[in-house]
Amino acid sequence: MIGRSLLRRGFAFALTACLVLPALAAASEAGTEEEFKPQDEFELVAWVDLPLGLDINKAVMYLALASAICIGLGVFVIRGGLKLRPTRAQNVVELAYEFTENNIARQTLPPKVFSRYFPYLASLFMFLAVSNLISFIPLPGGHESAIGPIPDLGLYAATANINVTLALTIVTFVLYNYEGVKAHGPIGYLKSFNPGGTGRFMGIIVWMLEALSQVLRLVSLSVRLFANLLAGHLLIIMAAGFSILLGSFVGIAAIPFGLFFYFFEWVLIAGLQAFIFAMLSGIYIGFAVQHH
Repeated sequence: MIGRSLLRRGFAFALTACLVLPALAAASEAGTEEEFKPQDEFELVAWVDLPLGLDINKAVMYLALASAICIGLGVFVIRGGLKLRPTRAQNVVELAYEFTENNIARQTLPPKVFSRYFPYLASLFMFLAVSNLISFIPLPGGHESAIGPIPDLGLYAATANINVTLALTIVTFVLYNYEGVKAHGPIGYLKSFNPGGTGRFMGIIVWMLEALSQVLRLVSLSVRLFANLLAGHLLIIMAAGFSILLGSFVGIAAIPFGLFFYFFEWVLIAGLQAFIFAMLSGIYIGFAVQHH
């Protein structure tokens, strides 16, 4: 009980620091003549310059951390052996496995591609869920601290970067189109865009609309995740910024709003957006291989 109490107090202190210190740093750097810009928290400064623009920055750190958590937890549980009386770590892994299998893969993938794409959907869901969740944990932000040697803690989401979500979307886009061509053949897959039952003219219109929807999936799937995480973090940072910039007791009123948005995003949006992304990926793969 003492350990849990200390953990809660430590997390509360870190959360307060992450809400206040970034805004304090931005306010102190901007001075009185410049406006506070919440979007500056999403600026990516290269820590290590690499060729071809593949720089190491804050987003890369968050992606590497999410990957390490997913891989490390799986390896830790499997190498320790699966037990009849599971440990907490084994419970977490089994719960994630069963949730992905029963609520995502079984609901979207036909039997003939289930075994091939269940690992992909499970990995996608776990990676996005962990990436979204750790984005609400106060971590060093990579810029100068406002209070001397104390590291500046801030919130950042790698999935609030359109490059990350678009890259994952392109992987899904390539996979389901590949499976569609494999299942129907190139011509047959293109013909499947029109389910039939329409006249010649309307058939062409339906085919063009379906072809357009295939391209627009690149936008809808990537922007949905990106926009939700970006908006949530901006609301939290703006609430913290107002509490500092107002410079009076009136600013304290902004803190509850920041905490509300924080817990709302962390508890609901983080996992929900990972679920939606993985679910839609499974639906697209399933539709591509099915015969109308």
